[in-house]
Amino acid sequence: MSHDAAVEGIGMGVGPDGTNVPAVILTAREEYLPIFITSDQAQSIRHSLSGEPFERPLTHDLLVEMVTEFGGAIDGVRIDELADGTFYAKVDAERYVDGQPETFAFDARPSDAIALAVRSECPITVSDEILDAAGRDPDEIEVEKPEPDRDDELVPDDLFSDDPEE
Repeated sequence: MSHDAAVEGIGMGVGPDGTNVPAVILTAREEYLPIFITSDQAQSIRHSLSGEPFERPLTHDLLVEMVTEFGGAIDGVRIDELADGTFYAKVDAERYVDGQPETFAFDARPSDAIALAVRSECPITVSDEILDAAGRDPDEIEVEKPEPDRDDELVPDDLFSDDPEE
């Protein structure tokens, strides 16, 4: 079964080597799902969540605009696989040709898929299997929402770690 998910915010976690790593935090089934991402992806998602305009379109803005201009739409995003600690996603899209819908599913990094979903305001879904394997109790993770006036700062360090005892 799949569950609708929402982007709760961006957090900082501790990676396997002990360094701080940004993560996008999804909420589904009353659980948090942290997905580690790059700083650039975190910045892109953060900008979109906060509604901050950027001087020039970022890659995700450009892709959404191109899909739309070519008569397509991004219908949804699925976080549908977790293998060896790596999440995988699909972007579902469609376009109409001669009045008939043509559907597509594109493999994507979850960070890219989520950045597109936030911009196109389409649903994000996460499977029970993913949540069973990687979902976290909300009490374990502190999430700070991005604020428009905090341009170069994501969130405080060490909001969560892989160790539930911390």
